[in-house]
Amino acid sequence: MRITEPAPAKLNLALHVRGRMPDGRHSLETLFAFCTDGDRVEGEEADDVTLQVVGPFAELLGPDNLVLTAAHALRDSARIERGAALRLVKNLPVASGIGGGSADAAAALRLLTRLWTIDPADATAVAPLLGADVPACLLSLTARGVGAGDRLELVDDPTIAGTPVLLVNPLQPLSTGTVFSTWDGVDHGPLGAWRAGRNDLEAPARTLVPAIGGILDWLGAQPGATFVRMSGSGATCFALFGNERERDAAAATCPDRWWHMATFLR
Repeated sequence: MRITEPAPAKLNLALHVRGRMPDGRHSLETLFAFCTDGDRVEGEEADDVTLQVVGPFAELLGPDNLVLTAAHALRDSARIERGAALRLVKNLPVASGIGGGSADAAAALRLLTRLWTIDPADATAVAPLLGADVPACLLSLTARGVGAGDRLELVDDPTIAGTPVLLVNPLQPLSTGTVFSTWDGVDHGPLGAWRAGRNDLEAPARTLVPAIGGILDWLGAQPGATFVRMSGSGATCFALFGNERERDAAAATCPDRWWHMATFLR
């Protein structure tokens, strides 16, 4: 039987870089939120683990990606001898700051936990080994992340769920490692209320992809936009709207040279 698992797009409503940890990774304070739309992972039992990638951005992924890595890691951790024929529907741009690869890997972990009928604790144990955002994407719930972003505390904020949001990307991939390497190294203070926060990676990302500035300006000028920010290490930016009608009106006028997605926060 074929089953399906969503891989929701991830947004960082705020992202403060506080310094470096002893292991060399950057110390973060962030608020993760997730959209109702994104990629999708499908799967059914098979003798071996295989992956087919389809969708608008399929051609940008190689044959070996984080979904396969996640599947093999989970199978090894749970000592499973069965396989799975997996299919990834890639709707989100790659290297775009909205957790595409991490969300896909997390969706694969959730799907295989169901398909192989194994303890979810195995997926929880494997997730941090795949990337700092994978634990948050495994939950796909609003959460505050600290450390490398992988130590999580769920957040109950009724102002977030159901909020209309428009995501816009300039279709220029942006390496997370490159953005972090050009961060100015200055700790600008802790994360309090997310609306009063910031994204400390915006400045280096804008230097690398100047189109980000144009997108942020465009989003900020849209009627009904109540909050505008870049997500993660970029280059995707987003705007929250007061209602669905205003969001859809903005989406209808988004320049053709940019990718966009009109959705809601979960």
